[in-house]
Amino acid sequence: MRAAGRRAPALLALVSVALIVTDAVTPLEPLRAFGSAVYGGLEHAASSGARWASDGPRVEELERENARLRAEVLAARRATPPPARADGYQVVSAHVIGFGRDGTVTVDTGTQGGVTRDMTVFDADGLVGRILRAGPGTATVQLATASGASIGARLEGSREVGLVTGVPERGLLRLSLLNPAAEVKPGDRVVTLGSRDMRPYVPDVPIGTVATVEPAPDALTRTALVRPFARFTALDLVTVVLGPLPDAADPAVDPSDETDGGEDGDKGGGKDAAKAESEGGAESKGGDRGEGAAGDTPKSGSKKAKEA
Repeated sequence: MRAAGRRAPALLALVSVALIVTDAVTPLEPLRAFGSAVYGGLEHAASSGARWASDGPRVEELERENARLRAEVLAARRATPPPARADGYQVVSAHVIGFGRDGTVTVDTGTQGGVTRDMTVFDADGLVGRILRAGPGTATVQLATASGASIGARLEGSREVGLVTGVPERGLLRLSLLNPAAEVKPGDRVVTLGSRDMRPYVPDVPIGTVATVEPAPDALTRTALVRPFARFTALDLVTVVLGPLPDAADPAVDPSDETDGGEDGDKGGGKDAAKAESEGGAESKGGDRGEGAAGDTPKSGSKKAKEA
């Protein structure tokens, strides 16, 4: 009995080493995706059953409306005008159904609901994090406070730019401003800077407020601890930003505009030529010559009309 008890720790150590080596040599992403599809589906079914038992379709309708209103508030809160072709957000609501020890949570919406990797997640309080990976019915969210999280951010008032990283052992965030002389004080609000193509983070999502300005050991950066708005230990209903709202259909072009605007056509062709020249692409140059020829036609037509 004593010998068996002594061998047990050794066997556990060998199994642990084997798993570590397997993880390093063989990619486990397919296995994780399979586990997400199977166990995530079970979690989703259990969560959906509990919600349907309480109030059913009415609850889901209110949740969708809640997500839509959050997106509208987020778009209206932005201090700068939204870029063209993205004056709103297409979103989907989700419930947090599991908490991980590595700074992640599981939500009950996945690729079947349009959720994919590197999408912004927030709730009624502020930024929650980003989608780390997604299965058919569930997705894993990396929290903003996770040790590996890195978020472009800015001070809402001065618009000074910096980087926010997680401080999981304290439940806080650390803001590192690029300008070492930037003025920052407790109570200043911090928002997301925004990523290219709005992934993984859309701009101006509230992150938190500055709690403490840290002493500067050097003159390279200015750092401060930020208390997040979101309550990461009490997450429930969250919103996932799928992307910008689809654009309205372009208005039809009036044919009369092409015949009456001879000089305007030449001016437009000149602008396009300048743009193509700056881009320096062979296809753009070819298109520019085509637009110049099209611009000459209305002009000659207008001359004939005057002579007549």
